[in-house]
Amino acid sequence: QVQLVESGGGLVQAGGSLRLSCAASGRTFSTYAMGWFRQAPGKEREFVAGITWVGGSKLYGDSVKGRFTISRDYAKNTVYLQMNSLKPEDTAVYYCAARQSPGGWTLPSDYDYWGQGTQVTVSS
Repeated sequence: QVQLVESGGGLVQAGGSLRLSCAASGRTFSTYAMGWFRQAPGKEREFVAGITWVGGSKLYGDSVKGRFTISRDYAKNTVYLQMNSLKPEDTAVYYCAARQSPGGWTLPSDYDYWGQGTQVTVSS
């Protein structure tokens, strides 16, 4: 019902910036929240940032607070993740996710739809 496509990943030097985009299509009218997660090899999927679609409330994972910013364009059905001051430990596959009913939005199990992921690699 909902398709999510991420873009903007790549290789960047430590201290640099990247901006990820996630475009939603299909039946997006009931979207409650969208979020970004990341997963590095051998690690659990980690909450990075989330935003409620209508109200624009934001939450961030502790490891990215002050460095990353999530935003959305309601009209374009698109969510963004601006990543600044990148560190090698930010290296991971980044996934966009969408939740369609009110509720929690910080756990992977909270979300109904997932994108394919985009690789972010930060070199030192």
